[in-house]
Amino acid sequence: MTLRKILIVDDDQKTRALLKAYLEKNQFEVRLAQDGASFMQAFERYRDELSLVILDVMLPDTDGFALCAHVRKQSSVPIIMLTASADDTDKIVGLELGADDYLGKPYNPRELLARIKAIQRRTGQDSAAPPRFYRFQGFVLDVVGRTLTDPAGEEVKLTGLDFQLLKYFLEHPGAVLDRNVLAEETRGRDLGPLDRSLDVQVSRLRQRLNDDGRQAALIKTVRGSGYVFSADVVVGHV
Repeated sequence: MTLRKILIVDDDQKTRALLKAYLEKNQFEVRLAQDGASFMQAFERYRDELSLVILDVMLPDTDGFALCAHVRKQSSVPIIMLTASADDTDKIVGLELGADDYLGKPYNPRELLARIKAIQRRTGQDSAAPPRFYRFQGFVLDVVGRTLTDPAGEEVKLTGLDFQLLKYFLEHPGAVLDRNVLAEETRGRDLGPLDRSLDVQVSRLRQRLNDDGRQAALIKTVRGSGYVFSADVVVGHV
C-alpha cells in the first residue's frame, strides 16, 4: 500500500510531533519542517510525491503566505493553512493565494483530518473504485456482499463489528494500528483507559479466523501499540 504523503511546517515542536503521530496513525506518511527554509528544502525534495501541504502562517523566518505563493507557482498540490489569528483577513489572503482550506488555532486534530479527507474527495485522490474482494490465507472477504468464506468455501458468520474490523485490517496489512484508531473506525469513539471492548472484539475475530491460539499468525498483538494484520492480502474487483 502506498501511503499518502503530507508535508507540514510549524514552528512549534510539540504541535509537529502531535500532528505527525496522529496522522501516521491514520495511514499518512508525514514529513516535517520547523521554518520556511527547511520547508523549502523538503518541498523541493518531495514535491512530486506530496498529496497535501499544511502551512502554519506564523513562522520565525517567513510566513505561510509567502510559502503558499511559492508552492502554488510550482504545484497544484492541495494546501491547508493554520493560524492563531481570529482575523478573517488572514483567511481571505490565504485563499486568494491559492490555499484550499483554512483552519484556526486551536483546533481538534480530528477536524484537521476531516478537512484533509474532504480535500481528497474534492481533488479525486480517493476517486478510484475500491476493491470488492480481499483474499488472504485461503479466506475471501466480499465487501459488497459482506460475506467471508473460509479456505473450504464455507461461509464464516460475522457480526457487523466483526466485518468492520476485519475490513479495516485488510485495508492496512502490515501496518501497526493503534487501538484507539481501530475503536474509532469500528465504533465511532475512542477507548476509555479501562475499556477492553476492542480487545474482546479482536479476540472474537481471531476465533472466526481460527487464529486464536497462543501464537496468533494473522492478527498479531504489538505490545504497547495495538495490532497488526500480518498476512499477505490480495485485492481485486472480481
